[in-house]
Amino acid sequence: DSVQANAVFADAMRWLWKDWPTPVKAGAGSHHHQSILQAGEAWQLVADGFKSARGAAVNAQGEVFFNDPPASTIYKIGLDGKVSVFLADSKHAAGLAFGPDGRLYATARDPDQIRAYDRDGQATVIAEGVSGHDLIVRPDGSLYMTSPGVAGSAESKVWFISPKGEKKVVDTGLKSVSGVTLAPDQAWLYVAEGGSHWVYSYQILPDGMLACKQRWCHLNVPDSADDGGADGMCMDRDGRLYIATRMGIQVGGGEGRVHSIIPTPQGSPVSLCLGGANADT
Repeated sequence: DSVQANAVFADAMRWLWKDWPTPVKAGAGSHHHQSILQAGEAWQLVADGFKSARGAAVNAQGEVFFNDPPASTIYKIGLDGKVSVFLADSKHAAGLAFGPDGRLYATARDPDQIRAYDRDGQATVIAEGVSGHDLIVRPDGSLYMTSPGVAGSAESKVWFISPKGEKKVVDTGLKSVSGVTLAPDQAWLYVAEGGSHWVYSYQILPDGMLACKQRWCHLNVPDSADDGGADGMCMDRDGRLYIATRMGIQVGGGEGRVHSIIPTPQGSPVSLCLGGANADT
């Protein structure tokens, strides 16, 4: 038996090393992975040199906007891939999202406000006295916003803000709440819990309040971490959820299960969106 086992082991080693010294190539990944990525495509650097880069948001034309909070500047990536300054004083905005009216909504921090900017960068204050991390705008102009508290000294909150600017806390208790997004049918809200390995789902009631809160998507976590570090999220038209995490971009299906992880070229991603003229980038 031992002789036979040694022979099998030797054959296995010869098979494993058959292509040596050719460098090991990464496989194409799972069927799900291949279905969302073009074969042979890799990450391409658009721009660098920012103090920070987060808050990715896309308008109806497919132009992508992001901000540099320490520099208090919002940038635009045009359809030609060129980066330009959209707003030179964002009041140290964090989250960005476009509304159905084509305006760019931002969670300003100096002072604490939600502002909406038209194409010329002219601001309208939507709500005051709220400090937000991320936000998403509904078709009727109402919005949801996450507020993780200050350095862990205050509890996390999920806010609902009506089109008239009326504010209401619709959930509390999550650990370092972060990213937020909506299902394609607008019936469900998804909120990332940065301090655990969960994304929560909520049913949206007719008045904007939330029901049926549950742990919906279980995120993969590195061995060196106690949490997934989930941050920004977005959904594609087919209902796949993309989550920026410590391990890269985790992609979940409609049943709340992570099907694939897209590794990122530098550090942990914090924000993402689908942009380009066909919303496929």
